[in-house]
Amino acid sequence: MDFHAAEEEEFGFSRNYFLAKEMGSSGKKSACKLSDINVVDEQELREASANLEPKHQNDVADLINSYKSLYPKWVFDLRCGFGLLMYGFGSKKSLIEDFASTALAEHSVVVINGYLQSINIKQVIIALAEILWEQLKLKRKVSSQSLPKVQQPFSSRSMDDLLAFLDGPEMDEKDSFICVVVNNIDGPGLRDTETQQYLARLASCSYIRVVASIDHVNAPLCKLGIEVDSILEFQLLISVFFLAGCALVWDKKMVHAQFNWYWYHVPTFAPYKVEGLFLPLILAHGSSKQSAKTALIVLQSLTPNAQSVFRILAEYQLSHPDDEGMAIDDLYSISRERFLVSSQVTLNAHLTEFKDHELVKTKRHSDGQDCLYIPLTKEGLEKLLSEMS
Repeated sequence: MDFHAAEEEEFGFSRNYFLAKEMGSSGKKSACKLSDINVVDEQELREASANLEPKHQNDVADLINSYKSLYPKWVFDLRCGFGLLMYGFGSKKSLIEDFASTALAEHSVVVINGYLQSINIKQVIIALAEILWEQLKLKRKVSSQSLPKVQQPFSSRSMDDLLAFLDGPEMDEKDSFICVVVNNIDGPGLRDTETQQYLARLASCSYIRVVASIDHVNAPLCKLGIEVDSILEFQLLISVFFLAGCALVWDKKMVHAQFNWYWYHVPTFAPYKVEGLFLPLILAHGSSKQSAKTALIVLQSLTPNAQSVFRILAEYQLSHPDDEGMAIDDLYSISRERFLVSSQVTLNAHLTEFKDHELVKTKRHSDGQDCLYIPLTKEGLEKLLSEMS
C-alpha cells in the first residue's frame, strides 16, 4: 500500500513539473538578471561556512579509525609496487598526510597539492632526484665508484634524464622508496594531459611510490583503461569525456602499468576547507582580506628562508609604492647579505615556488630588466605581514 502511494506521489510530482514547464514557456520571460543578485562578500561567506556545526562526529571518527587500521596493508601494497588512489566523498588530505607522517616515517615523503592553480612538475621531479641522490650517498648502499656520475646539476637536466635517473640507481634495500603524496591528482594544477603523463612515468620509476586522492565528481568515468584502435577513436573518446566534464583521461598503460593503482574507497565526509581556499566561491565577491589569508596558508607551508625572502619583497613593495617592482638582482643581494640564500640558483628555486603558488608575479621594468611584485593591495599586504609575525 505504501509502495503504491509513493509511486502515485512521484507521478503527481512529475506531472506537475511538466505542466509548470509548459505554462512557463508560453508566458512572458522574467526580466531578472544574474547581475541583479546582491552577492555576499567572500570572507563573510567563508566565515559563515566555517561556523557550520559538524554532524555525526562520533560516526565519522569511527570511520576514520577504521581507515587507520588499514595503514599496515597500505604500506604492504606500496612495498609490492602498487600506487594507492583514494576516492570517495570528502577531503582526504588529512587522512593521507597522516598516513604518510605515521606509517611512512622511515621514508622520504614529498607532498604535491594538486588543488593549486599551477604547479611546476619539473621542480617536483628535480626535488625527488636530489633526495634520491642524497640517499644514495648517505646510505652508502653502493660504492662511490658505482654511483651514477652527475655531470650537470639536476636543474639543468631534461625531464627524460631526470626520470631515467629516478628509475636507474640500484640499492640493496628493495623496500626503500620515496613516497609522493598527491592531494587532488585531478586538481587544476595537474589536470592537463602532459602533466598526467609525467606523473604516470614518475609513478613507474623503481624507487617512487605514489599515494594520491581524487575528488572530481566525474573522475570515476576515467579510471577505466580503454584501448582504442585508431586516432579517430581516441579523439572521439576524448570528446565524450570532455562533454561529460571528466577531470582525467588515463589510458590502459597509465592505469595498470605505470600508476599501477590500488583503488580504495575512503569517504571521509570532511569539508574541503584547505582545497576550497584556492577556488572562488559562487555568488561571492573576493576581498583583499581573503587573498591575504590564502597567501598566509601557502607561505606557512614553505621553509623559513623562503618566508624571509618573501618578506623582503613585501617590505620593499610597501616602502616603494610608486615603483614597478623590485629588481631580481636587488632581492638577491639583500637575501645573500642576510644569509637566506647561498646562490642565484637557491633564490630562483624560491621564486619558482612563489610563482607556482601565484604569490609573486614578474613584470618588465621600463629600463628593460625583470621586476618582481606581489599581487596584493597595500591593505592585504600589511595584513599578511602582520599575520606572518
